[in-house]
Amino acid sequence: MAHLHHHNEPNKKNLLISVILNAGITAAEFVGGILSNSLALISDAVHNLSDTMAIIISYVALKAGKKESNQKNTFGYKRIEILAALFNAVVLIVISIYLFYEAYERFQNPEPIKGKLMFIVAAIGLAGNLISVLLLHKDSSYNLNIKAAYVHLIGDTLSSVGVIVGSIIIYFWNAYWVDPFLTVIIGIVIIKATWGILKETIEILMQTSPSGLNLDEIKTELENHSEIKNIHHIHSWRLSDSIIHFQCHADVNKNLPIQEIDKIRIDLENILHKKFNIDHITIQMELDTCSEKSVIHKTI
Repeated sequence: MAHLHHHNEPNKKNLLISVILNAGITAAEFVGGILSNSLALISDAVHNLSDTMAIIISYVALKAGKKESNQKNTFGYKRIEILAALFNAVVLIVISIYLFYEAYERFQNPEPIKGKLMFIVAAIGLAGNLISVLLLHKDSSYNLNIKAAYVHLIGDTLSSVGVIVGSIIIYFWNAYWVDPFLTVIIGIVIIKATWGILKETIEILMQTSPSGLNLDEIKTELENHSEIKNIHHIHSWRLSDSIIHFQCHADVNKNLPIQEIDKIRIDLENILHKKFNIDHITIQMELDTCSEKSVIHKTI
């Protein structure tokens, strides 16, 4: 995963505009889907509803993430963003699976559809989704929660295009099977796009070491310091998608005054910060204290 710039702030105004747009699209497509009898249009409406909820959750999570740390929550509330992203991903996958079922029913029992109305409503949905995608594009590259909402919107943009094409085919050729077929294709695309977000949020919650970090390389780099004999008991995890934590034990070569030890520790922290983009660092300095000195401590 590319290094994420957590110093940037997502644009909350763009999030709110996206919420309003998607709420309007959802209402229009639900009504249009019922009147035209189009499952694909109703599917698009459901996706838009999930988008609206996703963006609202994103906004709330960003606000909550700013709350100060306290004695109970010493790490603050950054994990709310990750929990929200996980929720968004799971909801979208569940909705897609339900739409597969509905599409199967339509394949078994095709129903007449009003292609012209389907086209008009889908075109409105496409315009709204494109605006929202443009609004959230920049922030999606460095915030996992915004990325979850952004993926929702990309999916809806694709589904709107598909529904427009489908409405044209239905209008001219009465090929009603196109409607559930589009629903299945849209669902597959959404699940594929959402799976990566689901996987990453679970990795963060499981405190998995960031994929871009090579712990053996870090160990070698730190041990190149002239006063360091051994680096062991390494732990690395992410608090959020952009905040990396690192801790280790560092064996020095000889008994040194605390002032000298502090200088060595600062040297090691600078290496971790400058070369590996790690900001939150805890190094336990020691002199042959640990009997077991493997890179990863087997028991906690």
